[in-house]
Amino acid sequence: MKYRCNAAVVQNLPLGDDIYDMWIEAADIAACACPGQFLALYPEDPTRLLPRPISICEIDRACGRLRLVYRVAGAGTREFSEMKPGDFLDVMGPLGNGFPLENPGRALIVGGGIGVPPLLELAKSLPGEKVLAMGYRSRTYLEEDLRAVAELVIATEDGSKGTRGNVLDAIRENHVQADVIFACGPLPMLRAVKAFALEKDIPCYVSMEERMACGVGACLACVCQTENVDEHSQVHNRRICKEGPVFDAREVVL
Repeated sequence: MKYRCNAAVVQNLPLGDDIYDMWIEAADIAACACPGQFLALYPEDPTRLLPRPISICEIDRACGRLRLVYRVAGAGTREFSEMKPGDFLDVMGPLGNGFPLENPGRALIVGGGIGVPPLLELAKSLPGEKVLAMGYRSRTYLEEDLRAVAELVIATEDGSKGTRGNVLDAIRENHVQADVIFACGPLPMLRAVKAFALEKDIPCYVSMEERMACGVGACLACVCQTENVDEHSQVHNRRICKEGPVFDAREVVL
């Protein structure tokens, strides 16, 4: 079930590098949201007709609130970054399909760039043992939140923190073992994580980032290629906003 509402902004703070940390009040959405889903945020400017998809970072069902950590990437998200507590935001959600949460054994949760935020709620919600491996260009964010819920290893491209290199370098350097992998981040990272999972014969679920238009599966602007033909449509496509954004890595072409 999805809802559309005017959500009150509770907090909207910069984390650095054009990344912002926003809490909104949206009780109906918070009550049914799950890790890996996203919201569609509508700008107030009428010249910007399309909503911006923002992943859910945290869910506070008791207070009816949702946390959104997002990067300013254009005029729409710049508008969101200028909002203050008490402002109202036109929001629809929760949208998409999230991560499977059954007890998987030891889980490896891999994130990169703006793919890090949605993995915080996953780490909090996932039962059993888990380790987080997060990759950044240089400056880290959400590090304290992530360390509070699981073991954390870090990679930075410039070597300023953790392993110098990419997130797979950090996984190998720290000899991380896992029974299942969950990942969210840029396509090159997901491609490498999928190859690693296939090499180790480990189940892997990826959350795919893609430009979206409608956010509800009507416009077909965010399709990805699949390994097998869909039995209903007879095409090698899935809609990331509707059938995703989370997929079994073996089902999609990266």
